[in-house]
Amino acid sequence: MCGIVGYIGNRDAFPILIKGLQRLEYRGYDSAGVAMISPEGNLNVYKKKGKVSDLLDSCKDKDKSGNIGIGHTRWATHGEPNDVNSHPHYSQTKDLVIIHNGIIENYASIKEGLQKRGHTFLSETDTEVLIHLIEDIRKHEPEMKLGHAVMAALNQVNGAYAIVILDKNDRDTLIAAKKGSPMVIGVGKDEYFIASDASPIVEYTKNVVYIEDEHVAIIRRGEELKIRTIRDKEITPYVQELEMELEAIEKGGYDHFMLKEIYEQPRSIFDSMRGRLNSETGHLKMGGIEEHEGKFKNAKRIIVIACGTSWHAGMVAEYLFEEYARIPVEVEYASEFRYRNPIIYPDDIVIAISQSGETADTLAAIELAKTKGATIFGVCNVVGSSIARATHAGSYTHAGPEIGVASTKAFTAQVTVLTLMALHVAKVKGAIAESRYRQLLYEMESIPAKVEEVLKLNDSIKKIAAEYKDAANALYLGRGYSFPVALEGALKLKEISYIHAEGYPAAEMKHGPIALIDEAMPVFVIATKGPNYEKVVSNIQEVKARKGRIIAIVTAGDVEVKKMAEHVIEIPETDESLVPLVSVIPWQLLSYHIAVMRGCNVDQPRNLAKSVTVE
Repeated sequence: MCGIVGYIGNRDAFPILIKGLQRLEYRGYDSAGVAMISPEGNLNVYKKKGKVSDLLDSCKDKDKSGNIGIGHTRWATHGEPNDVNSHPHYSQTKDLVIIHNGIIENYASIKEGLQKRGHTFLSETDTEVLIHLIEDIRKHEPEMKLGHAVMAALNQVNGAYAIVILDKNDRDTLIAAKKGSPMVIGVGKDEYFIASDASPIVEYTKNVVYIEDEHVAIIRRGEELKIRTIRDKEITPYVQELEMELEAIEKGGYDHFMLKEIYEQPRSIFDSMRGRLNSETGHLKMGGIEEHEGKFKNAKRIIVIACGTSWHAGMVAEYLFEEYARIPVEVEYASEFRYRNPIIYPDDIVIAISQSGETADTLAAIELAKTKGATIFGVCNVVGSSIARATHAGSYTHAGPEIGVASTKAFTAQVTVLTLMALHVAKVKGAIAESRYRQLLYEMESIPAKVEEVLKLNDSIKKIAAEYKDAANALYLGRGYSFPVALEGALKLKEISYIHAEGYPAAEMKHGPIALIDEAMPVFVIATKGPNYEKVVSNIQEVKARKGRIIAIVTAGDVEVKKMAEHVIEIPETDESLVPLVSVIPWQLLSYHIAVMRGCNVDQPRNLAKSVTVE
């Protein structure tokens, strides 16, 4: 969750740290802090509950000099959000400071032992325990270098971590390490940048090293980067070139990242198909699947594991793979899958979906499935991410950086890639007629233009939002392929506007939720033309009979639903199996405008963080 940054070089560290924290604030915004060593050798630590802007205000008149430093923006796990629990944290002597993303699971027992040895703690955090442990190890072996003390301490802890450590007595060294939480090091000319992801780095260098689990980086001014395992084995750093562009992480004139990312979807959907699909030739190439074509062709079951919005994309995939490839699919919450002793066979295919590629529960579920011999296929957005490295094969989405905490373009990019996967497997198996296969390829190529058409409805959707911004509850309904979109619409509304919302299969409404419907209840329905259209019309009539207010997404030219609904949003006619790519757009825009009208922080909704790297 939390965001970490570090810098060592010849520039002033403070502006780099602050800008980096601002770019990482989507990872957590309960508090923020920095630590720098001044030219005079003072270790200055400034931290503040709240956002990075609060930190900046609080240290306006303080010494911010120095060209080595670390910074942190927090999503609270151990200890409530306050100034004391904010990072960085001191060691006992205050010679060392640490920033940390992750959870040290056995911190309580370590803390008890340290207290018996005279250590006192200021915070409630597990992080402070770790830096005390590192210093305690050095105290008992004074000749031990800091890097080796870090290795020794990390061999004693259980859990996940991405850490950076600064030593008051050595202004030429930063120590960084990771396990289960992301970390990347930017390599510049006589300078290094450390961050949770590449967004704080891309402005300064395109050369990066992704740190592997249980690796420790010793970063010394004027020297080449050194990496060792926590068991002190030397590792040769692998320098890669970033594909990210600086413009991709700027707002580009939009009021919020979320709105920018909603409007980027025609491009991100196209990019996720580019080079993979050609409807003229009937060509569909999915490299990751081709490597394991026999496994997919003979698979008796596919298990999809994901969390949040990615789980909803997996639900769409269930419909696609079962209809076209004729393979049974189970869609599992990764957070539950890993704990319930699931039955996994060696011939199972497990598809793991994650925008960041760092989701802790999904990573743990992958490792569990691998021990059972299953083939793991990843679908993620970040090159070099942990899930990309942990899976046997996979396909990247090409959504580009997604900064808004509420996923928008990540969802449509995932559904795009999953659709291509399902069609590829269907073709390989001979489970789909050639005419239907070609028809769907043509339809896929038309999706970006259809999304462009829906985005032109923004002003009318904004007017609808104004009517329902004060609702206390909302219901989202859909059938078939539109059911997962109902779930995603409800999630978007509650994530960013804090209105309680639930998604249901439309037919399930009368098995309970219909009791909630009255004249104050907005009911958002997807009622596009397709096999379930008449059934959905009947469900709308059930709502109207109880004075519910209907806001419906319909196929352009629809007459029947328009007679019953307070509002209709017309989208271009689209094949039913591809409707989710188009119908989700109005729900995204509606949630966005409602949240703005309610004065909510759209890009940084309360209690949430973008990348869930802790359990």
